[in-house]
Amino acid sequence: MKDPYMFDFINYTEDMLETDIENELVRNVTSLLMELGTGFAFMGQQYHLEIGGKDFYIDLLFYNTKLRCYVAIDLKIGEFKPEQAGKMNFYLSALDDLVKSPDDNPSVGLILCRDENRTIAEYALRDMSKPIGVSEYHLCTDLPLDLKNALPDPEEIRSRIEMKK
Repeated sequence: MKDPYMFDFINYTEDMLETDIENELVRNVTSLLMELGTGFAFMGQQYHLEIGGKDFYIDLLFYNTKLRCYVAIDLKIGEFKPEQAGKMNFYLSALDDLVKSPDDNPSVGLILCRDENRTIAEYALRDMSKPIGVSEYHLCTDLPLDLKNALPDPEEIRSRIEMKK
């Protein structure tokens, strides 16, 4: 798995929620597939699973033709939290029992976070038997601090453009 993933092809704003970023990724699915790597096929957004009479939704589901397995992605706008590993483990067990065919390999999970703490991720995943990874993603607004401080903020740019109209 890559680390980090670069999602500079989406139009990001500071007030976006996880679902907004997810929708932007789906709108730009060709770019997303290229960033993920070779062999990925898009299976769905908010992929529905009914388990024990309750509804659950995987943010993004892919099938990798080279690995011959499903790849579930859980997208987070904040930092990685240990409980997210348990949720992904749950999704992978459900996919393996309810969706994958006997010829498929076990499903793989990827938790994509804006901020990844490797030490916390290692402890959270250490004794899990399912293949789960944690990676950061970067958006087009992730500029180095010195460059960010040198540029005018978006509101200043908007006001300058409106003044010229």
